[in-house]
Amino acid sequence: MATIALVDDDQNILTSVSILLENEGYNLRTYEDGATALAALTEDLPDLAILDIKMPRMDGMELLRRLRQKNDLPVIFLTSKDEEIDEVLGLHIGADDFIRKPFSQRLLLERVKAVLRRAERKKSDEEGEEEKQVITRGKLGLDPLRHECTWQGKPVALTVTEFLILQALAQRPGYVKSRDQLMDAAYDDQIYVDDRTIDSHIKRLRKKFKLVDDDYDAIETLYGVGYRYKDA
Repeated sequence: MATIALVDDDQNILTSVSILLENEGYNLRTYEDGATALAALTEDLPDLAILDIKMPRMDGMELLRRLRQKNDLPVIFLTSKDEEIDEVLGLHIGADDFIRKPFSQRLLLERVKAVLRRAERKKSDEEGEEEKQVITRGKLGLDPLRHECTWQGKPVALTVTEFLILQALAQRPGYVKSRDQLMDAAYDDQIYVDDRTIDSHIKRLRKKFKLVDDDYDAIETLYGVGYRYKDA
C-alpha cells in the first residue's frame, strides 16, 4: 500500500488520522512540524503528504514551496474552516486538494484515495502508447511520460492536477470542455469538487504561463459553459 506522510502539530489529529489510515492498510509517517518533515521527506519521498497549514518552525505553505522545488509529490492541505485565503494561496503554490477542519474521517479517506488514484493513473497513462506521445499545440509542448510542459521552449512547472486539466484542453483545441468534464479528467472519481476549485486551477495555470509569456491567452473562458484551448 501507499506510504503517507502526515504533518500536524495537533497530537489528536496525528493519532486519529494515523489509526484511520493504518486500518485501511496505508503506511503512515507522522511529523509534528514542517522543519522536521522537510528533512525526512526530502530524504525519503512518500506517495502522498497531508499537511496542516498552521504549524510551528515551518508552516505547511513553506513546506510545500520547498518540496515543490524538487518534486511533484501529491499534497492535501488541512486548513481551518474560515481560512479561505489559505486555500487560494495553497492552490497557487500547487496543493492538489484541501480539507477544512473539522472534517469527517470518511471525507478524509475518500480524498486520500482520490488523490492517490490520480497520481497512479498518471503513472499508468505513461505506459500507454498514446499518452507517451508529446502533444504540440503551437507554442505549447506537453510530454506526459516525463511530466514536462514547455511554452516557447521554456519549462513551465505544473502539478499533476494542473497537467491533467491542461492536457484535457489541449488534446482537442477549439472544443469546449465543461467544468464537469475537466473535473473528470483531473480527478477521475465521484467526490464533490465545486466549480471554484476548477476555476482556481485554471487561474493558476494562466499565471504560470504568463510568467513565461506575458501575452499568453491560449485558454479561453466561455462564461456559463466552460473552457477551451485556442487553435494554434
